[in-house]
Amino acid sequence: MLVLDIMLPGRDGLSQILINILDNAVKFTPEGGKVAVSAAPASDQEVLVRIADTGIGVPRDEVSRLGERFYRVDKGRSRELGGTGLGLSIVKHLVSVHKGRMEIDSQLGRGTTVSLYFPIYRENAAR
Repeated sequence: MLVLDIMLPGRDGLSQILINILDNAVKFTPEGGKVAVSAAPASDQEVLVRIADTGIGVPRDEVSRLGERFYRVDKGRSRELGGTGLGLSIVKHLVSVHKGRMEIDSQLGRGTTVSLYFPIYRENAAR
């Protein structure tokens, strides 16, 4: 029998990843909007955790900068809602430490989807 497990950061790391991404999704989604969380195999090598919102979105030319330390798309709104610009930088670091990757897709006025890919390791269940 083969057991598939996701090699994730420790419980604290995984919590920090999800808290930071969910905090952004909720913070930048207006009342009445939606935030969806899903997880599924992306391939036989990776599992995908996806957080999608119907929030304010990010201009296409700024998406590549998300994950940079202290980077905030809208400085005024970020100050109003709180935040240092470190959340996605921390997520990017924690995901990469565990050999995963983060992809962000966003459309201004339509929302943002953060996709986290983590490697699957196979371990024989009969230890």
